[in-house]
Amino acid sequence: MKTMKCPTVILIILLIAPVIRAQVYPGEKWQITDDPAELGFDLKKLEEARNYTDSINTAALVIVKSGIIVYEWGEVDKKYMTHSIRKSFLSALFGNYVREGIIELDKTVDELGLGDEPPLSDIEKTATLRDCIKARSGIYHDALYESERMKALKPDRHSQKPGTHWYYNNWDFNAAGTAFEKLTGKKIFQAIEEEIAEPIGMENYSAEDGWYVTGEESIHQAYPFVITAHDMARFGLLMLRKGNWNGRQLIPADWVEESTRYHSDACLYESDGYGYMWWVARDHNKFPHLPGVNLPEGTFSARGAGGHYIMIIPEYDLVVVHRVDTFEDNSVSSAEFGKLMKMIMDAME
Repeated sequence: MKTMKCPTVILIILLIAPVIRAQVYPGEKWQITDDPAELGFDLKKLEEARNYTDSINTAALVIVKSGIIVYEWGEVDKKYMTHSIRKSFLSALFGNYVREGIIELDKTVDELGLGDEPPLSDIEKTATLRDCIKARSGIYHDALYESERMKALKPDRHSQKPGTHWYYNNWDFNAAGTAFEKLTGKKIFQAIEEEIAEPIGMENYSAEDGWYVTGEESIHQAYPFVITAHDMARFGLLMLRKGNWNGRQLIPADWVEESTRYHSDACLYESDGYGYMWWVARDHNKFPHLPGVNLPEGTFSARGAGGHYIMIIPEYDLVVVHRVDTFEDNSVSSAEFGKLMKMIMDAME
């Protein structure tokens, strides 16, 4: 005699069973929802956020939830400057080479041949490459591509020992770029194209979008490039997914976790925390990740002068990309972007 399962029991099993959804990745083009409510957003509040950006200098904004664009506006396919977001791309590139032992983070700048002109002191030579990507080298040599704020906050030369003091230091970041190219034999912009842009299907980036900044201040070049909001959002999604793109591990997951966790206090820049060339949210710090908005610990971001941001919020499976036309000397302050982020967060139902 066959026994029949009780429909009530089946219903209960279905209700308590975990809902398993395949992770979404963009194909040749991004998937854009017709109804933000399906992804947990209030359309009216998103429109209020968009209206707010009419009063500031936002050029483009893209909001990605669970791999799908919830809402976007502005020139999302126009190439804008990265400024310091270049550093977070370099951090991502480091991952595979650290894993393979090609880049050894605890070698000193002296061992790696990362001197400068005028020469480094014996103490400065003891700083490690890890110190550099953490912005803790203590090498306050003149550097290329520094903002006036960076120059104003720079400690006196030889005033801090390597590893003991955090300062957002372009000498460190530029020397890290020199180290990458020297140790891997690859140019940064070509590596971005081959190891990140092509595998994740960036629509517009190529190695020709980057250039080197040289000058008398230092032998270590800066490495800015231009990129669209859509392509920057792909990079943000790659980092959100811990370096995995549709089943392919492009950046080691443990490197993503290590590089985007708190390593240093960033109060000197009125922010909360810093990792390996990423800004990192840190609860109970003197300053928030952004003014005027509470973001959960685990949030991390890449930032460029003038108001360029990639905000990555794992707790909400969320990426927000903000662009400004800094070619025209426009800018959006951290307070203005913080207000915009609060409006976006408030739009989540």
